[in-house]
Amino acid sequence: MVQDGPGGEIVAPSGGSGDKKLNIFARIALFIRQVFAELRKVVTPTRQELIKYTGVVLGFVVVMMALVYGLDLLFVWITTIVFGIPA
Repeated sequence: MVQDGPGGEIVAPSGGSGDKKLNIFARIALFIRQVFAELRKVVTPTRQELIKYTGVVLGFVVVMMALVYGLDLLFVWITTIVFGIPA
């Protein structure tokens, strides 16, 4: 294991020929340490940013719903033209 910089992030060595493989418990411990190291980097958005991001996501969802609805209407119209209306 290698300490990477002042942040204390632990990184597994890669590709060396003399490296011994860690046992399952050591790998799990390494994984958990790496998860905590990554979580320390997370920045919580401000209330304004959160509202802005939520609005962008909701706007995108509405646009995609409209696109799928329009394509559905188009395909229904095409299949009605091609196969006719059943009696």
